[in-house]
Amino acid sequence: MPVFLLSDDIAFPEPELSREDGLLAVGGDLSIERLILAYRMGIFPWYSRGEPILWWSPDPRLVLYPESLHISRSLMKSLKQGRFTVTLDQNFSRVIAACADTPRENQPGTWITTDMMDAYCRLHEAGFAHSVEVWDQGELAGGLYGISLGKCFFGESMFSRKSNASKIGLATLVHLLQSWSIQLIDCQVTTDHLVRLGAREIPRKQFLAELKPALNAPTRKGNWGKIT
Repeated sequence: MPVFLLSDDIAFPEPELSREDGLLAVGGDLSIERLILAYRMGIFPWYSRGEPILWWSPDPRLVLYPESLHISRSLMKSLKQGRFTVTLDQNFSRVIAACADTPRENQPGTWITTDMMDAYCRLHEAGFAHSVEVWDQGELAGGLYGISLGKCFFGESMFSRKSNASKIGLATLVHLLQSWSIQLIDCQVTTDHLVRLGAREIPRKQFLAELKPALNAPTRKGNWGKIT
C-alpha cells in the first residue's frame, strides 16, 4: 500500500488503506479540526522529532473494555491504602510534559514533540483532551492523558514516578468512564504493560465497527474536575 501525502484539506484516506505496519499518511497539520477527524476515523499521529507528521491506523488495534480492567493484588492494595489523590484536568500541561520526559523501553527519544504538546494543550482547552493527575503529598507522582469523543476514550500516554501511580490513575479513570457508560478505551498499539491491565488486540475492522456507534453519543466536554 502507498503512503498518502495529505493536502491542506481536512481529510484522510480510509484507514483500511494503511500499510501493513499501520502507517497511512504523512503531512497535514495538528489543528483541532484535523485531530478530531483523525480520531473519529480511527487514526492518530505518531512521529519523532525531525520527522514530518505521520498518521497511523494499525491492525490489530489494542483496546481496553472498561469491564475487562485487571486489578492485581498489589494494585488493589495500593488503592485500598489511599496513599494517592487522583484529580482530573488540574494540570494537563504538566502531565503531557512528564509523559514526554519519561524514558521508554526501546525508544531513544520521545514522540511527544513540542508541536504535539502544543496541539494537545489546545485540544484540552477546547474540552476534548483530558488529563489524570496522581498526587503523593502534593507531588505529581504519575498520570495519563487522552481524548474523549462520544462513548470512546482514546488513551495517548502515561507516566509514573512512584510504584503503581499511573496504574492507580488508570484504574480510577476507568471506573469513572464505566459509570458514564464509556464503551471503549483505545490503547492504540500493544504493550505488555497494557495487556497485563486487561487490554487486548482486536482486528482494525472490528475496532472501526465498534467505534462508529460509540461516536454517535454526545461528548462530555470541558473540565472533568476532581474525582477523589
